[in-house]
Amino acid sequence: MLGIDLSGRLAFTTASSKGIGFGVARVLAKAGADVILLSRTEENLKKAGEEIKTESDVEVSYIVADLTRRDDLERTVKELKNIGEPDVFFFSTGGPKPGHFMEIGIEDWEKAVDLLLYPAVYLTKALAPAMIEKSFGRIVYSTSIAIREPIPNIVLSNVVRISMAGLVRTLAKELGSKGITVNGIMPGIIRTDRMIQLAKDLAERRKNG
Repeated sequence: MLGIDLSGRLAFTTASSKGIGFGVARVLAKAGADVILLSRTEENLKKAGEEIKTESDVEVSYIVADLTRRDDLERTVKELKNIGEPDVFFFSTGGPKPGHFMEIGIEDWEKAVDLLLYPAVYLTKALAPAMIEKSFGRIVYSTSIAIREPIPNIVLSNVVRISMAGLVRTLAKELGSKGITVNGIMPGIIRTDRMIQLAKDLAERRKNG
């Protein structure tokens, strides 16, 4: 038993065809929530949706979008309105390019903000009004343990994800009195494609260093 009942609720999770986002979508569905998945690859979304349906008797929808693209963000909000107003919003993304500070170009910093921060702000701005009107909402951002202590070789994540902590704390104060809880989680080492990529990159550097 999960100890929580989300029957009749609608949950929206990003980066949810694989990894942490998919795991969260599965749990939300098992708790009774209908779920909306989002990822860049439709084939992966279909597979994820089918797996969730075999485990839970809920409605599963999906949106194909790349959240680093402004036009995809706009389209995502429109598609969400056609499906329904989410009660639960879980924001997760892949990680930015690995590397040390002197190796990373300015364009990489811009891409990191477009990946990690801007979509979180954009989607929250779009979803929060309906939550405020209902006096109910649950917003959770997936960040990283890099917020506590910088991790070698991922300067972009170390720096940009700290801004997510500021977003969480600010919104928790601003929206808490309106029936909306806002939290951030800081996953450690979990065997995802992203962690495998980072491990390979670090091993290659050590071999050549």
